[in-house]
Amino acid sequence: MRTEAAKRVELVFSLFDANGNGVIDSGDFDLMTGRVLEAAVASEDGAKEAIRTAFRRWWTTLATELDVNGDGVITVEEFRPFVLDPERFGPTITAFAEALSALGDPDGDGLIERPLFLSLMTAIGFEKANIHALFDAFGPDAEDRITVATWAAGIEDYYAPELAGIPGDRLVGAPAV
Repeated sequence: MRTEAAKRVELVFSLFDANGNGVIDSGDFDLMTGRVLEAAVASEDGAKEAIRTAFRRWWTTLATELDVNGDGVITVEEFRPFVLDPERFGPTITAFAEALSALGDPDGDGLIERPLFLSLMTAIGFEKANIHALFDAFGPDAEDRITVATWAAGIEDYYAPELAGIPGDRLVGAPAV
């Protein structure tokens, strides 16, 4: 796994541990889902249900694939070696990417404005400066918007262990120059 991917894994674990108790459990996904839905007030019910389903699927996939001792929690030791395995998590990541990026487009024009992107990513737990750096790396248009497809592809790239130098690397800190 590339160094950049390893940093992304550590950040994802800390975000998934939404209550900060040092492990990931189903309650963390309920908490994160609630935060994201609060930020998505203008989204349609179908988009909200899709993100609920995507978060539930994340938890179910993690619990099935990584909870080796069956105790209902995922430790960082269980999480690190396997979470970026495309064979295990590819479909879950794709569903999540599609649901989250669609949630960012409540008017259905195929474009995501920076303020809503910022709200959704902050609700997940990312740092504001890093969110802005990511949005900028996606190459917004003159009206400060990115496409739904760009964001969805960026989410999928974020979970690819072989990739480095991707826009998503800006979420783990200042980009290298």
